[in-house]
Amino acid sequence: MDLFDAATTTAAGLPSVPSNAPLAVRMRPATLSEVAGQAHLLVAGSPLRRLVEPADDGSRRAAPTSVVLWGPPGTGKTTLAYLIAATSGRRFVELSAVTAGVKDLRLVIEDARRRLATAGGETVLFIDEVHRFTKAQQDALLPAVENRWVTLVAATTENPSFSVISPLLSRSLLLTLRSLEIEDVRALVRRAVTDERGLAGSIVLEDAAEAHLLRLAGGDARKALTILEAAAGAALSDGVPEPVGHDSDEAGHPVVVGLATMERAIDVAAVRYDRDGDQHYDVISAFIKSMRGSDVDASLHYLARMISAGEDPRFIARRIVIAAAEEVGMADPSALQTAVAAAQAVALIGMPEGRIILAEAVVHVATAPKSNASYRGIDAALADVRAGKIGTVPPHLRDAHYAGAKGLGHGQSYRYAHDEPAAVAAQQYLPDELAGTRYYEPSDRGFERQVSERLEKIRAILDSN
Repeated sequence: MDLFDAATTTAAGLPSVPSNAPLAVRMRPATLSEVAGQAHLLVAGSPLRRLVEPADDGSRRAAPTSVVLWGPPGTGKTTLAYLIAATSGRRFVELSAVTAGVKDLRLVIEDARRRLATAGGETVLFIDEVHRFTKAQQDALLPAVENRWVTLVAATTENPSFSVISPLLSRSLLLTLRSLEIEDVRALVRRAVTDERGLAGSIVLEDAAEAHLLRLAGGDARKALTILEAAAGAALSDGVPEPVGHDSDEAGHPVVVGLATMERAIDVAAVRYDRDGDQHYDVISAFIKSMRGSDVDASLHYLARMISAGEDPRFIARRIVIAAAEEVGMADPSALQTAVAAAQAVALIGMPEGRIILAEAVVHVATAPKSNASYRGIDAALADVRAGKIGTVPPHLRDAHYAGAKGLGHGQSYRYAHDEPAAVAAQQYLPDELAGTRYYEPSDRGFERQVSERLEKIRAILDSN
């Protein structure tokens, strides 16, 4: 448990940060203007701005409101908790749900009540990873939130609808943070290089080193700054400064951090792969074609290259889902189920464990029987629709539930399929202009062989009308 009282906070109400604190802590934004990304939460008049920014007369714009912050790691949840506390210099108390128990909660809440009663000021209680609290621990927070003995700011990386009890959610404002874009992380890294709170211009990042860092960070600001600090430490310990665009009369030159230094610092070699260049498209193309071609070993190779290069696992998962539908289709319908489940699981647990899930989905798709019949079928149907081959819906299929429909002949002579042998009614379903058109032609591979046999019988019945 970390308690930040008035004696250990800055004038802005933020916890004071020692000079030897990690770079990610030293560079924590002190104002909303320094917060990267989250533009959807920072628009003028938004609930977050009303909570964080004082009114023109210095008063608070909104009464203290408990908040649940939901988002991926490194997106600014802790930062926003600090900023909410800083609006009025309130006392800040931080608990981690990993180590704190009900006893710790009760001590903080009782202390907060005592301070309120003795004009000691309000307390902001920040609970990191609140999803790790049991129901009983979350229940213990309810009286304090209900009576505003504390302003709760709870952070979670898991969906609060499943991980936070409903009574607590109903008493709190839910704010959803999004993964940072690469340009957001780039701006944070460059600020850390030059800012006096950070590296104060002691290093210069080469473009290749910066690009590698950003790939590995994967939208996580904390991870990016941690990697940067390790690389800067490695470069500075080598002690070989090189002048880079600085006047000769400056006291010392910055040390250049190149790709080799970045790799050495984080012990991860850069794979020849650029998420914004030709290698990106070449590797993902080879990945898809390898799954389509049923070469499971090549598929796993290209998967490994993308993972090692820091490709967004959600992007990889999306490509596997598309391949399951486009390349496998009805030859093995369970491949799409596996791919979708993998995408959801990767989003839930992240990396590095996500690599196992992605590999399972890749193996399923690559080794499954292949058919693009569904893909070709919908494209053929769309081509006809776009070409104007639409026609009118046959009268017996039209809606007959509204007044006057029967007089127009809607629904007359319609045959209910479940009343027919094999639950197939011999009647026309396509418009007259398209009668007899075939869009779906199943293959003879995998499950689609059974579909083909059944479809032949179905079409024979339908054509007999």
